[in-house]
Amino acid sequence: MAYFLTADGGTESLRARVYDLSGKELGSVAVAYKSDFSAGARAEQDPADWWANFVKASRGAIAEARIDPSEIDAICYATTCCSVVALDRDGQALRPALIWMDVRANEEADLVFATDDAALCLNGGGQGPVSAEWMIPKALWLKRNEPDVFDKAYRICEYQDYLTYHLTGEWAASLDNVGLRWHYRNDAGGWPASLVTSLGLEALMEKWPTQVVAPGDVIGTLTQRAADALGLRPSVKVVQGGADALIGMIGLGVAQPGQLALITGSSHLQFGVTETPLNAPGIWGSYADIVYPGRYVVEGGQTSTGSIINWLGRLTGGLDYDDLNAKAAALQPGADGLIVQDHFQGNRTPYTDPLSRGALVGLSLAHEKHHIFRAIMEGIGFGTRAILDAFAQAGYTGSELAVGGGAAASDLWLQIHADTAGVPVRVPASRDAPSTGAAVLAAHGVGHFDTIDDGIGAMVHPGRVIEPIPGNMAQYDEIYARYLKLYPGLKTALA
Repeated sequence: MAYFLTADGGTESLRARVYDLSGKELGSVAVAYKSDFSAGARAEQDPADWWANFVKASRGAIAEARIDPSEIDAICYATTCCSVVALDRDGQALRPALIWMDVRANEEADLVFATDDAALCLNGGGQGPVSAEWMIPKALWLKRNEPDVFDKAYRICEYQDYLTYHLTGEWAASLDNVGLRWHYRNDAGGWPASLVTSLGLEALMEKWPTQVVAPGDVIGTLTQRAADALGLRPSVKVVQGGADALIGMIGLGVAQPGQLALITGSSHLQFGVTETPLNAPGIWGSYADIVYPGRYVVEGGQTSTGSIINWLGRLTGGLDYDDLNAKAAALQPGADGLIVQDHFQGNRTPYTDPLSRGALVGLSLAHEKHHIFRAIMEGIGFGTRAILDAFAQAGYTGSELAVGGGAAASDLWLQIHADTAGVPVRVPASRDAPSTGAAVLAAHGVGHFDTIDDGIGAMVHPGRVIEPIPGNMAQYDEIYARYLKLYPGLKTALA
């Protein structure tokens, strides 16, 4: 038998899963870690927790799967991106990681955009702005604000690369991550040398990993230390994964032009596939070869989505999801006049504004928790629609939306997404898209499938389709028009 160990290193936890060659999940264990949030839209994690959780969750998933660990063929993992970490020569962190949703580097992002470098075509077709989430703004922030850390760092890389080093001893970046967030252009010379030089960051390129490995390619095998920690053979191959949402595209079976993926969790990400470059205002990319060789990916995203639901729980002492879903589902679209702007940690696209903030508009004394709960879902749905509208304006449309992640567990949220976007929503049999995608890559990497597409055909299985309700669509069209007025109105009011 062939089995594959995967990990999905998310914002709130790391979940390890074991799959067989048919794509069946055999074992699954999650271990939570802590995130520290502070003023200035800062968000940090301790990288030591990533490794500790990887080991604990992996051992647990293998035990739950009730398989012989010697039958694990390969390991592949997907992680948050761009979660930037400064490491010493032994792979130990010099400071907490600036995780993907940390947008403190907004001034540095403006400096990156001011270079007018050709690599900025990935940011709205060169019309920007540049996101403070990305690698180069965060690295520039470190150099400007913590120069001792920057100078001491042997490697400045990502969550993905940190796990790779501790598993294999190799300093290898994923083509997926660097193409997505480091301004690396696989179709135009690779590393953004002129961009970092214009910022006085020449030293950064020496601190980046020495290899770039495409998703589905073998990086190496386990070190003895890693094998002992995991209880596996040192000969187990480690196959390159990438950013959780992008690997989730594979798990959703979104591989061909005209398809749309929606990866949900703490954030939402929207992706499409093209055969030729597509760069336009309001969208990110397109990125060459970062998932599928010879194809491009276009991107949109919302920085805070499921994390807003979690915020509501923290604020109110917890959420009874069954009760809230039942009460919220009984409401008509519009949550009795309440509209939520979903920019609780800034806006990724289509505005790319790290300083924008969330809002609850239309509150009255008659509103209860379930009104806010539904309005949050609707506001997130409107944010997704704004991104799909930006895609359409750039010339990319899809006839359905394939959804994976946390939102796929809520029938109400799926229906709201279908109604606000105005397209059917498709949920595969396994909604854990990043883990399924990692399993496909692992199987492909060790030779079970000639191509990633072949792996999708064998391991990703159909699920269900949620059709939009025409009456709800009409109501949401009117509410969406009011939602769109919030961003410019609030930006002016709060300036």
